[in-house]
Amino acid sequence: MWDFSIGRTLVITARTWPFIFLRVFIYTAVPAAFCLIIACGAGVGFGIGHIFILADAEAPARCAGIGGLIGMVAATALMYGLREYVLYIVKAGHIAVLVHLVEGRPVPGGQRQLTYARKVVVERFVEANVFFVLDQLIKGTLDSISAVTSGLAALIPLPGLTAAVGLLNHFIRASVTYVDEIILGYNIRMADVSPFQNGLRGIVLYAQNSKIMVKNAIWLSVIVWVLTIIVFISLLAPAAALIFWIPGPSSGYAFFFAIGLSLALKMALLEPFAIAALMGVYFKAIEGQALDPAWEERLNETSEAFRDLKDKALEGLADIARANTPRAA
Repeated sequence: MWDFSIGRTLVITARTWPFIFLRVFIYTAVPAAFCLIIACGAGVGFGIGHIFILADAEAPARCAGIGGLIGMVAATALMYGLREYVLYIVKAGHIAVLVHLVEGRPVPGGQRQLTYARKVVVERFVEANVFFVLDQLIKGTLDSISAVTSGLAALIPLPGLTAAVGLLNHFIRASVTYVDEIILGYNIRMADVSPFQNGLRGIVLYAQNSKIMVKNAIWLSVIVWVLTIIVFISLLAPAAALIFWIPGPSSGYAFFFAIGLSLALKMALLEPFAIAALMGVYFKAIEGQALDPAWEERLNETSEAFRDLKDKALEGLADIARANTPRAA
């Protein structure tokens, strides 16, 4: 079956509780704020529309739509402004702490984890732009690996299993959801080389261990979604209470509230569990391995993102060589 311990992974995840609480806040408060800003824009537009109601009876509705659209644009701009903090501090910082815990190394407890993680991330990636570029290149390369693996699954020579193979391909594509975090964890773990060189090595090591990684990632996808469904079912009870106390058309929102909250809890609580589990499997699988040139060549041929990552890594090596070259007197 899988190659990770559910109990140990739960303990590791629980020890990062400052990040868990931060993720819960982000994944619940941010969507709520998004909806609130849109609603405020629509409300202001509706009020302004009443100024023109004598000339046009539909003016309040039209202005409400325009106000909601303006609110959506403003909310989107605000969310984009939070992107640097969310990705650079929460995502990378949480991974930095998980790397230490997975390997059994001590990290500060309580709120000091946030300060410690920020220090590690800033030292490793220097600035947010480096992290963003590396993250996107890793995701682009993983899409190519997923496509290759899915194509191999489609070659299963068993008649009548088209639907089963399609479902398998879906799980394979979904299984790479957490892998970019694993590669970033490897990057933080191997801090003696530039981020882009480590990203390159981490991807090739993942590719040549893709069989064991995909197997465990698929199991984790199933476990995470089963737990998400359980959380959703448990939230139906308070949702039903809302429907009872708030009869009428608005009661239907309670059902969507249960869906939204269960998905938010999935991202805040269950994704760190999956990342920690897969990180442990990855570190164990690659221990003592050398890069396989065949896989590096295959990725170089099939993935433009991998070629871009390789160029970035070579640029880093050139910069180091220039820095170490003694200047002529």
